[in-house]
Amino acid sequence: MSFGDPNNPYGQQQPQQGQPGYGYPQQAPQGVPAQGNYGYPQQGQQPYGGAPGYPNQAAVQQQYAGWGSRFVARIIDGLIVGILPVILMVTSIDSSTGEIGGLYYVGILLAIGGSLFLSYLLGTTGQTPGRKAVSIQVLKESTGRPLGFGMAFVRGLLDFINALPCYVGYLWPAFDAKKQHFADKIVGSVVVKKF
Repeated sequence: MSFGDPNNPYGQQQPQQGQPGYGYPQQAPQGVPAQGNYGYPQQGQQPYGGAPGYPNQAAVQQQYAGWGSRFVARIIDGLIVGILPVILMVTSIDSSTGEIGGLYYVGILLAIGGSLFLSYLLGTTGQTPGRKAVSIQVLKESTGRPLGFGMAFVRGLLDFINALPCYVGYLWPAFDAKKQHFADKIVGSVVVKKF
């Protein structure tokens, strides 16, 4: 150990070849990108802003899902979440007196629970059963990743905006360059094809 060595100002032992050196930055050989350093992904991870199947935002922009597949996905999800609650609600109303039975409220709770479950799936995977059936996925446009439960829930709440001007918002993806409806534009999401 030499205290006067200008290449070793802290008096640490130099690592032997092939062993990691503590206190010295790890450098990759020339021509090989460093793994694990700032600005580089860890080995086996996707780069920042990418997702499996969508390595960067430019790839996401070229694979927008069409209006038809979005419509079919919405119908499938509506049937999955809505059939049982609607049956319970309709059958619990007494047709002669108009009184509401207890199953009506069970139906409402099931509908709310189903909607929350769909928001969870959409936020964590980008897909609901309907979207999975037609191979589309909802992603955050800026990152290419699923929205997260909070933003998926907000996107669902904002869905009423699509219905306000005579349901124009639901038809908007058929004409929009990014195939977004109004709620997509507000939360910054895009619907893309998943291969």
